[in-house]
Formats: sequence, C-alpha cells, structure tokens
Amino acid sequence: MFFVDVLETESLGNRGYLAGGSRSAVVVDPPRDVDRVIAAAARRGVRITAVAETHVHNDYVTGGLELARLTGARYLVPAGAEVAYARVAVADGDVEPVDEELELRAVATPGHTPHHTSYVLRRAGRAVAAFTGGSLLIGTVGRPDLVEPRLTEELARAQHASAHRLADQLDDDVSVLPTHGFGSFCSSSVSGGERSTVGAEKAANPALLQDVETFVRELLAGLDDVPAYYAHMAPVNSDGPAPVDLSEPRRADAEEIARRLAAGEWVVDLRSRVAFAAGHVAGSLNFEVDGQLATYLAWMIPWGRPVTLLAHSADDLARAQRELARVGIDRPAAAAVGSPADWVVDGERPVSFRRASFAELAAARRGGGDVVVVDVRRAAERAAGWVRDSVHLPVHEIRDRLDEVPPGTVWVHCAGGMRAAVAASVLDAAGRDVVAVDDGFAAAAEAGLPLVTPSGGSAA
Repeated sequence: MFFVDVLETESLGNRGYLAGGSRSAVVVDPPRDVDRVIAAAARRGVRITAVAETHVHNDYVTGGLELARLTGARYLVPAGAEVAYARVAVADGDVEPVDEELELRAVATPGHTPHHTSYVLRRAGRAVAAFTGGSLLIGTVGRPDLVEPRLTEELARAQHASAHRLADQLDDDVSVLPTHGFGSFCSSSVSGGERSTVGAEKAANPALLQDVETFVRELLAGLDDVPAYYAHMAPVNSDGPAPVDLSEPRRADAEEIARRLAAGEWVVDLRSRVAFAAGHVAGSLNFEVDGQLATYLAWMIPWGRPVTLLAHSADDLARAQRELARVGIDRPAAAAVGSPADWVVDGERPVSFRRASFAELAAARRGGGDVVVVDVRRAAERAAGWVRDSVHLPVHEIRDRLDEVPPGTVWVHCAGGMRAAVAASVLDAAGRDVVAVDDGFAAAAEAGLPLVTPSGGSAA
C-alpha cells in the first residue's frame, strides 16, 4: 500500500507532494506554510521521516528546512546545491527508505538548475512515481534561464538529456509528478493537463520528441519574462528561510494609513477589482486576494518596501498573509479590515474610476476624444495580436514607465481583467484619468476594434 497526496499552491502554479505508506512518509518540495503539510500527514496518520528538495527554488520560499526541524525528518538536498545549513547531501543513485517496501531513489536531472535532482518512488523495487520538480513537466520542461544567463543554453541541453534519462529508465505507466508547470513562471512554456505518465510524455513532450538542436532553439525562443522577485528567492532558500510567522499584523487606523501613503509606502487593497473601482483610498493599489496576489505584488513592489494590507474581512487578510509569506513578504507593516469609509481620514472621501467592456472602448474610440489604449499583457501574449494603436506596457513594468503613457483618458486592458485592474490602480494613484477594461480579450474583435495580427496585417 502506498499513497501520494498533492500539496497544491494554485496561486503560484506549484505542487509539493506527501508520499508514503501505512506508517511513514516523505515530503517533496514542501511549500513555505508547513502547517498544511503537517495537517495532511496527520490526516493520513503517518510520520514524516524525510523531506526532499529537488533543487534550490527560484520562485518561492521553501518550507523544507522548517518542516524538517519541526518533525525531526532527514532533510534531503542535492549535493551540488550550495546551502548554509546542515542537510543530507543527496547524490545520483542514493536511496532513502520511506516505509515498508517503499523507497525514494535520487536521479540527477540537471537543466532547471545545475544541481537539479528528481526522485523516483519505488515499491518493492518497482518504480511507481517520479517526482520531477522542474525537470520533466507535463508537456514541457522547467525553464533553464533562472540561474545564470551564460549557462542558459548549456542548461537547456541538459534539460533535453535529463528528460531522456527519465524516459529511458522508467516504465510508461510511471506517474510524472512535477513541482512546476501549473501556471508557474518556472515552466518554459504553458503546461497542459493535471496528471501524466512517462508514456504520455513520450507521446507529447517536445523534450522527448525533438532532436536536441531543435528543442534548444525552440525552448530558448519561447522563454517569457521572469518575475523580478525570483532574484531574491534562491538566496533566501540557500541561506535557510526563517520560520514562517502568520500571526495577525498590527491594525492601522485611517491616520496611519494616510501617513504611510505620504511616506511612499505601499498600501494594498485586497478587495475585488469591482469593489475597488467603486471606491478606494486615494493612492492605494489593488491586488485581489483571489487573483495572483503573491506573484504580481512581489513582482512589482520595490523589494523590502513596507506594505500595509486593506481587506474586507479578517479571513481575506489571513489568506493574503499566507500567500505573501510564500514569496518572502513575511510581515505586513500594518493592516486594516473593513471598507474604504473606515480607511479615509475625516474630511476625505473614497475615490473611484470606471470599469468598462471592449464594446464600450470601441464606442469611445468611434466617438473621438482623447482615448489612450494601454495593453498590459506580457510580450508573449501580445505577440498573438493586439488592438491597433495601443501602447504596450506590461503590468510589471508600468509603475516605472508611467511617463510613456500618452496624455488622455487611459483605457487599460489585459487578457481577462485582473492585471488591468492592477495597472488601473497604479495609473489612478499617479493621478491619471483611467478606465479599467474588465473583459476577455476575445471580446475586442467581437466589438469591432481593429486588431493587428502577428503577420503585421490588420483585422477589422
């Protein structure tokens, strides 16, 4: 008997795993908030005897060190990883007992990082699952450009070889269980599907279908932007993350919120984009707690800048704290719960801006006037087509490129509305007249907006 439970962090596009038998288990690539890992083990009635990292992570703060400390488990980290704490240095071929008839075998799979290691779960000597981390993903591989630019091509070639090594060693029915690839920017391309096997990857994964030269050329050509906060994750994970602190932050009143805004600190409103547009504290920024809060806030905020959180409820505040701790924003400077009326000082009122559809944007353009369209999608998204005469400012760059926004009323859009709301809040805080297009991009063509196609032509 064995089990594998998924420990999903959907907002970051990552998965860790709890795997074991009737008495004990191993955790692979645990999230920062280890309380949920411990709870999962308790539900299974197993003791965590080992914690295994596939690599020093670039996209989130690991909970591995703390989990090993709390449970007394052996902490398995690839031998080639340079870390500042005591660990069990794992080399290719090493075996870690897990439970009766269950063991974990390390397989060196460099590519995502030079030291990357996958782990094969074997039952009675037969492989049943492969924890592939950032190596072989579902339909793709982990990106090779997060360590050192000069190593990117070398690591891309290593990814190809590592994928083939796994495919050659494992039977077709072995489950492929990656850490990245469910929306993570650590994936080299969009990953499809929720589950896979070695056989399925042999039939669909470019790493296993293409020759190495074709694979490397297409892989490198398709790499997307790297979130800025990634630069801080590997150093934190190498030094050894501090224990996570999810205790409630100190509450701030309206006067303190105003002082923090005046000091240039970030005040982040976690409410929905609909609620924020209808009324908010002037100067505050909108990152929905139900959106990709951790990714985009950590990407855009100057690293280390104090942040104050405004939430509709204590539950939303707690969820946001947990999300932000996963990417190293450990403690809010302060927080407030309630509504904009509670957060503005006496004598002031909440401010607002419009939300609209692409059809309304088309009507505004036909009516003339000072309509400015700003597209805040990433370059890879825009490459598939864009609204003619729109200005391209990816959302993660807009704060530093406000002077590139032409005069006029700014209609800002993305692919679905979430990032447009973030960008609209930045523009609003900068004093611009803004309209947030809260609509799917497919509606742009349906509304009759002229689009530019990748070939350079236009479509009415």
